[in-house]
Amino acid sequence: MSATRTPATSAQSATSARSARSVGRRAAALGALALAGSLLAAVPAQADGAPNGSPSAAPAASSTASAPTGDGAKGICKRLPKTEQRVSKALTRLGGDATVAGSVARLQQRAADAKAAGHTEIETLLNDRLTARKNLVTTLQTRQNDLRSVATWCDAHGQGASK
Repeated sequence: MSATRTPATSAQSATSARSARSVGRRAAALGALALAGSLLAAVPAQADGAPNGSPSAAPAASSTASAPTGDGAKGICKRLPKTEQRVSKALTRLGGDATVAGSVARLQQRAADAKAAGHTEIETLLNDRLTARKNLVTTLQTRQNDLRSVATWCDAHGQGASK
């Protein structure tokens, strides 16, 4: 008997291997479907809580959650120094020169370099990012002004960060 397989034997073994994989996939899909079905059947029964299967008066999630009792001023005043630092740091970075990573000037330089190299798609992408970054500067400047007003309010109401 020879150690090599004939073409017919090789083709038959490939077909049986594919058939075995197909059966395995079908079994896995059937198992996943059965698991999903059992989970879907169990969830309404557990969530309902009513013995006769009638819908309960209130959903379970709303019974544990409560409405806010205030505007969160105490927490805002407490976080104010860190928020001011974060906004200031971002504005410093964005306003830096072309050597500062994340600055508007650096992104402008990259867009100019892409244009000079003839990479129009890259230039378009960088110019779109540049527009967004310039808008971010405006947004952060507005936020910085708002934070100054909030700091004044917190000091006037005795809710500074040290309180």
